[in-house]
Amino acid sequence: MTQPIQQHASTYPPAYFESVAEDEIDLRELFSVIWRGKWLIIACTVVFATAAVVFAINQPNIYRANALLAASNQESNKLSGMASQFGGLASLAGINLNAGGGTDQTTLAIEVLKSRQFFKEFLVKYQIKADLMAAKEWNPVSGELSYDPEVYDAQANKWTREVKAPKQAEPSMQESHEVFSKEVLSVATDKETGLITVAAEHISPIVAQQWVNWLVKDINQVMRERSQQETLANINYLKEQLENTSVAQMQTVFYQLIEEQTKTLMLAEANGDFVFKVVDPAVVAEQKVKPKRALICVLGTLLGGMLGVMVVLVRHFAKGSADA
Repeated sequence: MTQPIQQHASTYPPAYFESVAEDEIDLRELFSVIWRGKWLIIACTVVFATAAVVFAINQPNIYRANALLAASNQESNKLSGMASQFGGLASLAGINLNAGGGTDQTTLAIEVLKSRQFFKEFLVKYQIKADLMAAKEWNPVSGELSYDPEVYDAQANKWTREVKAPKQAEPSMQESHEVFSKEVLSVATDKETGLITVAAEHISPIVAQQWVNWLVKDINQVMRERSQQETLANINYLKEQLENTSVAQMQTVFYQLIEEQTKTLMLAEANGDFVFKVVDPAVVAEQKVKPKRALICVLGTLLGGMLGVMVVLVRHFAKGSADA
């Protein structure tokens, strides 16, 4: 049994065994180098761990408020339904009843909610710029916010931050919108249920809850007003066409279209939850969502240890190359 193994082993060249031996020696040498540099590794680990702890402690708690919404069954435009019944006759008068009939009002409302124009009106209406761009700490006892004095002087109601042109001391609408859309607002749609979650994050759970409630209320109001304007324009247009035709069948089409548009207008005025119905309203959060301080400390410690090992190895091999 031993003879075949010896014959098989004899087929390897001597250089193979020399390289294996060198690899084993290099591995032992590697551990030896790391052991000799253990104090540098420990120092790097301690420094990074301390920095991570300090960083994690100084990060403010961020709270999230979210509202669960369902798309309302109310349709803001019923011309599409009438188009299927009277589209042929209406086309004789040059009227396109399918225009805008296939619009997904829920998708449109979500995009409007994220838009700059909606945010501009929201910013001006509720005066949230200071809370958005300068809030520094939240007092859980009094519920009040304090602001970074290097950014905003709350007593003088004056922006004090120093920035380079083209930025100004007071954040612009575009700058505020960028912060709001990236760091505060989030909108998610469940593909299975179709339910929509609108969430806002802030260092104050009270502010976060207020913003979510305001957002839901305002988007319903904006979409309702848009629908009312479009419906009134449709009714006026249909009345004009009605006056300009003497065909009895076309007059019937116009009367029924005007009736449907009038119903839509009445429902829009009476329905507060025009686009979104609130399934679960936003509440004041009791638990923070970030920062994850334990994770920050662990990652900082690991990064320090890895950096220390890398420095020790680089120094060793650089010294070996210089000696060679």
